[in-house]
Amino acid sequence: MSTTVTTELPCWDLSGLYAGFDSPEYAADFRALSRAIEQLQRLLDDNAVRRLAAPPTADAATLAETAGKIIGQLNAAALLEDKLGAFTHALLTTNSYDPAAARETSRLEVLGSERSKLSIRVQGWLGSLSQPQLDALCGRAELQAHEFYFRDAARQSHFLMSEELENLAADLCLDAGTAWGKLQGTVTSQLKVPFARNGKTELLPITVVHNFCYDPDADLRRRGYEAEIKGWQSIRTTVAACLNGVKGTAITLARRRGRASVLDASLDNNKISRPTLDAMLSAIRESFPSFRKYLRAKAVKLGYPQGQKLAWYDLFASLGKADAHFSWSEARDFIVEKFHRFSTEMGDYAAQAFDERWIDAAPRDGKRGGAYCMPVMSLNESLILANFDGSFEQLSTLAHELGHGFHNHCQTGLEPLRRGAPATLAETASIFCETLVADAALQSATADQRLMILEAQLANATQVCLDISSRFLFESRVMAARAESELSADQLCQLMTEAQAETYGDGIDASTYHPYMWLWKPHYYAHDHNFYNFPYAFGHLFSLGLFAIFRREGAAFVPRYGELLRATGQDYAAPLAARFGLDITQPEFWRGSLQIVAEMIDRYEAL
Repeated sequence: MSTTVTTELPCWDLSGLYAGFDSPEYAADFRALSRAIEQLQRLLDDNAVRRLAAPPTADAATLAETAGKIIGQLNAAALLEDKLGAFTHALLTTNSYDPAAARETSRLEVLGSERSKLSIRVQGWLGSLSQPQLDALCGRAELQAHEFYFRDAARQSHFLMSEELENLAADLCLDAGTAWGKLQGTVTSQLKVPFARNGKTELLPITVVHNFCYDPDADLRRRGYEAEIKGWQSIRTTVAACLNGVKGTAITLARRRGRASVLDASLDNNKISRPTLDAMLSAIRESFPSFRKYLRAKAVKLGYPQGQKLAWYDLFASLGKADAHFSWSEARDFIVEKFHRFSTEMGDYAAQAFDERWIDAAPRDGKRGGAYCMPVMSLNESLILANFDGSFEQLSTLAHELGHGFHNHCQTGLEPLRRGAPATLAETASIFCETLVADAALQSATADQRLMILEAQLANATQVCLDISSRFLFESRVMAARAESELSADQLCQLMTEAQAETYGDGIDASTYHPYMWLWKPHYYAHDHNFYNFPYAFGHLFSLGLFAIFRREGAAFVPRYGELLRATGQDYAAPLAARFGLDITQPEFWRGSLQIVAEMIDRYEAL
């Protein structure tokens, strides 16, 4: 480990996608997607594929032929939309000032809306089939691979409005929920705040200032937090309007589709049941005292006066006297070597992602904060956005996102309708890889390094248990209040700090709570993807359960794990977990995973 971070951090190499928006290849694929959508519409029109008042009268062979053609065209359109969307999203999220990326994103959203309308027609048609017709369709040899898609689409069709209203909703959402989400992304990524350091004051991107929370300099962490809060205050009215628009859209659509709540829709989308969610959340609530004990121990290790509570801006402060900064090449070698310990395939995948510049690592003006991984199915690649600062925490974030990428890698060769994962299972591979890297590092670490690594693990576990709990409480209460009226920025801040008080409790100095967590977290700003908080807790604890199995089984676990990742788009969470003998509907499973965290806290306290 070095004491400085390499300044030459990589940006994406997108040449495998397109040379630019003006390239012939981009134009050709855009036209091809438009034609594919038109062809799919003709197919649906010619075969009366839409929600029907009674089951269709066509024979089984005709229904199967129609379904086969639909599947083929849906998959083909999805590949094109995925490739075009990856290119536009990659450019827009790394430079929100780019007018061409904004324009092409908008053009593609229009096509995506049209494709979505046709997918809803297919869903309605599948829901119109009688049970014997659906069973016969799924039993056809040429269609069996898509059985889960057929059955899940038929089930979900019961929560559709009329075709006319669904089409109207798709059109309006481009100018409602989607537009509000884009505005939040734009104003937050372009925000700059004045910051004094090294004898001068400069305007820094808010993402850079936020990353000071990982810095070893305690004064810099505090001042970064204070500057960040002032920065968010300057745009809070605008972003409050965005949140009201997004959540209002979600509430209206859920009500009109006959959903009991937006949360019920989210549970369906995440392929878990309410008993599973309740079991997990109740186990997490039981563990609050353990997490608060960790926060009090951290305050002591940071040298706080006796009895003084940890400040919010020290949540991510690193510990240990060992150098905590990695150059980019050191981060690459560290992760690749640890992944190789699990399997050659995983290690080779990580090396390829680093070496072929699938990762955009440098924080900069106009680039969105945080991190994400985006599959490019047609290239069998994944693009990873990071804001790397050389800290062990950011190295863990890289391992997390590469876990998502490896998950995508395990699904190579599957058709788009069989790929992917609900957010709950999507977080499993990412957190498994974080745990893998940290666990391997602990085995050869010095005492100071063990403290640093345990700190990073526990800081992350605290985020996905305590902080996720606060976000879940916050979003639940926002949904309830938004159903009655719009909320002001002050109300949103109050709901946020109340939720933090209920979860962090006496582990954090209440005067330093972060009232603007609602403003900068992009997870709140997708009208069709709500409650993107509990999936992180699910993924973290589920992956710990799997990691415990890996410790017992060793190499025998590896192929089973790959099979699980390959199948996450083709089943519900509970049956997939049952393959490993896990019952996720009961609190006992979640308590077992949380006990692993409690043992880590005890080791941490003892260092």
